[in-house]
Amino acid sequence: MSGNKPILSAKSDFIFKLIFGDQRNVDLLASLLSSVLNIPQSEYDRITIIDPHVKKESIEDKYGILDVKLTTKSGFVLHIEIQVEEIPEMVQRTVFYQSKMITEQIGAGQSWDVIQKTISIIITDFPLVPQNNKYHNQFRYRAEDGTQFTDLTEINTLELKKLPTVTDNSELWDWLEFIQTDDEEVLNMLQERSEQMRKAVGVLKQLSADEQTRMLYEQREIARRDEVSRVRGAWSAGWSAGRNEGAAVIIRKMLNRGKTVEEIMEYTGLPRIEVENSCHD
Repeated sequence: MSGNKPILSAKSDFIFKLIFGDQRNVDLLASLLSSVLNIPQSEYDRITIIDPHVKKESIEDKYGILDVKLTTKSGFVLHIEIQVEEIPEMVQRTVFYQSKMITEQIGAGQSWDVIQKTISIIITDFPLVPQNNKYHNQFRYRAEDGTQFTDLTEINTLELKKLPTVTDNSELWDWLEFIQTDDEEVLNMLQERSEQMRKAVGVLKQLSADEQTRMLYEQREIARRDEVSRVRGAWSAGWSAGRNEGAAVIIRKMLNRGKTVEEIMEYTGLPRIEVENSCHD
């Protein structure tokens, strides 16, 4: 039980990774993946979470760009990311990281056949695909007539804002409702749906009852909101061709605090060239 304390939100990248980025919960991760992907169930027989050690010691720990990254039995490379704050260039950012997942697989002198299938799962709490009302979209390389060029790359988008309020009786709906809700009655309903969901609700309640986890969660959420507000305040003051002095100062401070260019792009919504220009001012 959560000890009558409010349930923490699994939409937080911190809590999300504590649940799904822990090798001890690999069965929960496999259940979530199988509700999204059309790959053989045997792929989940051996899931290896890359860098499974989730840091919980300090709010200064970097926010993960890739919330959970893993490989499957055959070597498929997957990453799952959850974003609450709207990022204007989320599409470009997703393509960039998927491309990086491909290029990092091959070294000098290696043949092209070492490249394994790469899959991105992007969960957002804001609209990402305005062209339709589906909460799950799957994108691959296809011709206009539907002919598939390759299945080596795949991007799945999951939009919480599009999730129906009434279940469609799918495991995916259950998982997304689990991720987005902090209502204990809803969680109690969900835990009756499957053994994996029962375990997931139990893990979330345990995290919610843990004083250190609550403290770090609250500190990280405050720090994230404060940083987003500071950065966005600089843009509202007027950004001109990447040379707004106040915004440039904030970017340099973020760099000094260990933020990468990609993380700054995430917080600000600015294209890479404008962030890099400010870095060199």
